[in-house]
Amino acid sequence: MNRIAVRSVVGGLRGGQNCNSYISTAVPLRPLDDAEFLHSLKGDVSGGFYWTRMMSTVPQSAKTVEERRESKSSVSDYAKKGSDRVVVSDYWGIYRPNITREDVSEWTWNCFMPWDTYKPDLSIDLSKHHVPKTFMDRFAYRTVKVLRMPTDIFFKRRYGCRAMMLETVAAVPGIVGAMLLHLRSLRKFQQSGGWVKALLEEAENERMHLMTMVELVQPMWYERLLVLVVQGVFFNAFFVLYLLSPKLAHRIVGYLEEEAIHSYTEYLKDIDSGKIENVQAPAIAIDYWRLPKDATLRDVITVIRADEAHHRDVNHYASDIQFQGKELREAPAPFDYH
Repeated sequence: MNRIAVRSVVGGLRGGQNCNSYISTAVPLRPLDDAEFLHSLKGDVSGGFYWTRMMSTVPQSAKTVEERRESKSSVSDYAKKGSDRVVVSDYWGIYRPNITREDVSEWTWNCFMPWDTYKPDLSIDLSKHHVPKTFMDRFAYRTVKVLRMPTDIFFKRRYGCRAMMLETVAAVPGIVGAMLLHLRSLRKFQQSGGWVKALLEEAENERMHLMTMVELVQPMWYERLLVLVVQGVFFNAFFVLYLLSPKLAHRIVGYLEEEAIHSYTEYLKDIDSGKIENVQAPAIAIDYWRLPKDATLRDVITVIRADEAHHRDVNHYASDIQFQGKELREAPAPFDYH
């Protein structure tokens, strides 16, 4: 038993545990199989054995039959769900509950949950355009037109790769704006008017666009390198811009979204003309946008374009609020407005 106590101390030091933590007597029961080794919900795992901490001097055999049966059942039930699911520790009580779809089938995604899914509003007006009126408007409009030129030259009509690159940039403004509004709210002890949540939703929605496009288009090494460079430059530039002039930042994003609508419209034209194969929609897109099981690439691009139209409206709206001399918190934020 002394050897066991020494082992416990040494194991705790190796694992970064406090030396003053409680050391209990432990009894090795039996070697674990692979599933129980990964998914054991009771006790500690060490050296391929199942160790049960005894919080008193009562022997293991004194546990009731019901307690042993419940412990064994919880382990085996969780192990049946798949050996690829690793439980780091049950000490914190953090684990994913059993989530199912409406048809009672298991929900397989970790990057989003059923309550994050939605059906886009395809009736949104795609032709809306903010006519530049002030110097800032014209500056924002010309800036976006200049930024589009390199993508036209590099990608030409390879709209799959173009969309992938576009989404790596489009997901940046929302997270930057939300972060700075969050910090402003903390500094001034003021509510954000819901805009922090609204901009986070926009950033997450754009990221899901990217996750979908990656299923359709596998980027080459030089495209991945380009993403690193563009994201690094754009993030820092937009961060500084939002600090200096949030209204200009939102106006630029509004015009970027107008260009995104145009690009996805051209993408749909190439699909309709047969230049791009109208393949089966990825499973992630079907679940995220609640598309029919037989949905195709055209359906995916259509809903993404609708999302971009919503982002266009939200950012032009945010810019208009500030051009009127008001703060965002003074106007209601558009929740669930993808």
